[in-house]
Amino acid sequence: MTSDNKNIPHNYSPGLEGIIAGISDIAEIDPDHDALSYRGYPAHVLAEHATYLEVAYLLLNGKLPNRAELDSFSNELTQERNLSQQFLAFLKHIPQGANGMTSLSMAISCLAILDLDTQKNDRSSNLSKAKRLIAQSPAVVAALYRIGHGQKLIKPTSHLSHAANFLYMMTGKEPDPEIAKSFQSTMILYAEHGFNASTFTALVTASTLSDMHSAVVSALGTLKGPLHGGANEGAIETLLSIGDIKNVEPWLKETLKRKEKVMGFGHRIYRKQDSRAPLQKQMVERISKRVGDTKLFPLACKLEEAMKREKNLFPNVDYFSSVLYYLIGLPIEVYTPIFAMSRMAGWAAHIIEQHSANVLIRPDCHYSGDKKMKFVPIDER
Repeated sequence: MTSDNKNIPHNYSPGLEGIIAGISDIAEIDPDHDALSYRGYPAHVLAEHATYLEVAYLLLNGKLPNRAELDSFSNELTQERNLSQQFLAFLKHIPQGANGMTSLSMAISCLAILDLDTQKNDRSSNLSKAKRLIAQSPAVVAALYRIGHGQKLIKPTSHLSHAANFLYMMTGKEPDPEIAKSFQSTMILYAEHGFNASTFTALVTASTLSDMHSAVVSALGTLKGPLHGGANEGAIETLLSIGDIKNVEPWLKETLKRKEKVMGFGHRIYRKQDSRAPLQKQMVERISKRVGDTKLFPLACKLEEAMKREKNLFPNVDYFSSVLYYLIGLPIEVYTPIFAMSRMAGWAAHIIEQHSANVLIRPDCHYSGDKKMKFVPIDER
């Protein structure tokens, strides 16, 4: 894209900001009230009172499940959690030190090869693939981390919740119920967010009638970027680099002087605050007390206050989720893959919706370069 402004159409919007690119009944972001809802239910209410699998069912099927429906859905996903030996053998060939999101993309591509429904885009096949991806992605993230660090793989267990099972596969220990509940809440808050960059990328791929796995891989490539999913890693690295609450003011002064972005603050859509952040802040405060941390949460609050005063910017979903992950001992390199496995339900729901009434996504591009150029043979140039 050129920076030349000549002949730019009046309705051009950089980054497609404010452009309605589709119609969906999956989620609504209300910027006037800083509100997010899934199928009409406030996301923060679901995060406090529902399980991740209830929300996944809601996103995929358009309604909250009753007890029998949830039990059936949960049993289906529990049966899909285990990864095949053939697939695990593939993961073991990924070089140690490889980027987690790149490795996850490769893993999802491998799952596509092994999935008998990969090339089928009808609703039934897509639902089956969605359930497998939701069930398997936490196991894949945990396996990639443990293999990459030379650790023994931990098989999923059937008696833990979806969120708690991930923590178990990462550590080999059944998590504290309060920690598991808080982690589950962050997964719910990450599960869906309208036509964000990764979801829109998935829709572009799906609109070509490519398969769900390919659309998810496209989304993963987008989520990898630090202005999208990678922001949670940047947020905790910022706090750790500041180190102490007394360093916040001088650090921020120098950072703003250099006109550098502070990761974890501000949002393209929300005007006053990210509707997901207040609940996350409450959870972090509880968990910080539970794990005996007296430093990181106050530091995060101090930077939050300073950013509000200096730039009138608020924390987004990545800020306090990164603090929570750090407090419960999750390695920073899996923060963005956790975002991905949480968003899997939302991605799948949008891909299914796209395939159900498909139109190829192909926007126009306004040409702003030179015109009527005369060709000169190479020997005369």
